[in-house]
Amino acid sequence: MNRIKNLEIPGAEGMPLLLDLFLGKGDKQQPVIIYAHGFNGFKDWGNFDLVAAKFAAAGFALVKFNFSHNGTTPEQPEAFANLEAFGNNNYTKQLEDLLIVTNWVCSAENPYSAALDTENIYLMGHSMGGGIAILFASEDTRIKKLVTWAAISECKTPWGNWSAERLEEWRQSSVQYYTNTRTDQQMPLYYQLFQDYQQHKDRLNIEQAIKKLPIPILICHGSSDIAVPVEKAMQLKEWQPAAELFIVESNHVFDRQHPWIVTYLPVAMEEVLTKTISFLK
Repeated sequence: MNRIKNLEIPGAEGMPLLLDLFLGKGDKQQPVIIYAHGFNGFKDWGNFDLVAAKFAAAGFALVKFNFSHNGTTPEQPEAFANLEAFGNNNYTKQLEDLLIVTNWVCSAENPYSAALDTENIYLMGHSMGGGIAILFASEDTRIKKLVTWAAISECKTPWGNWSAERLEEWRQSSVQYYTNTRTDQQMPLYYQLFQDYQQHKDRLNIEQAIKKLPIPILICHGSSDIAVPVEKAMQLKEWQPAAELFIVESNHVFDRQHPWIVTYLPVAMEEVLTKTISFLK
C-alpha cells in the first residue's frame, strides 16, 4: 500500500486544503473513493487512516481531505487552530472544496493520476459531509456511486433546532458559539452560515438532490445515533426508494472516538466498511 499524507492544494477562497491519498498494491488503475468528513471533523478523525487502509487493501484508491474552512491548519491538521476560518465555513464553500478535490483527482497534472481510474469515482461522506456528498453528486456526473454514513437530511447544522429567539440573537450579534465537547473550545459560527443557506436554498436542498440522482446509493446509519437520528436515514430512503439502506447497532460515529489509538476498528465500523466495500465492488 502507498500512503501519501498532507498534500496541500488551494481550496475555497485560496485557503489551504490538505488531502491524503491511499493506494492499493499493483499496477492496475484503481477506482477512486473521495471521502468528505463531517461538522467538527477532519480527515484524520478517529484514526481514519485505518479505514482508508481497508479500502486500499480492497483495491480502491481513497482520497480524504480537510475542508479548507474546517478550522484546522496545515501545521496542525488535527486541531482547530484557526477558529476564524471555522466561523466563516459554509455549505457552498464545502461544495467548492469538493469540486476542487474532484478536479485534482481527474487532473493530468496530479502526480498520481496514472494510478487512478477516473472513470469510476465514488463519493462517500459522513454526517454533514454526507449531506454535502448528496448535493455534489447531483451536480457532477463524474460521481458514479454514492455512500452516506450517518448523513444529515437538510443543510441546517447546527442551528436546525435553535429557537426563534436564538436565531434573532444570531442575526443581531453576527455570531453564536458552539461548544466542542471533546476540546472544550467555543467554536464561532458567524451569521454568514445562515445567510449562505438562505441565499442558496435550492442548491442546498438535499431532498431535491437525492430524488434526482440516477446513480447507485448506499445509506448507512447507526440505530442509536443521537446527533443525527436514524429517522433521517429513513427520510433519505423515502425520498430515493432505489437507494439501499443499511442500519447497524451503533452511535453517530459507528463506535469510534478521537483519539483512536488502537490498531483495530470497532465491530460496528467494520460492519459498515464491509457493507460499503461490497456495495462499491
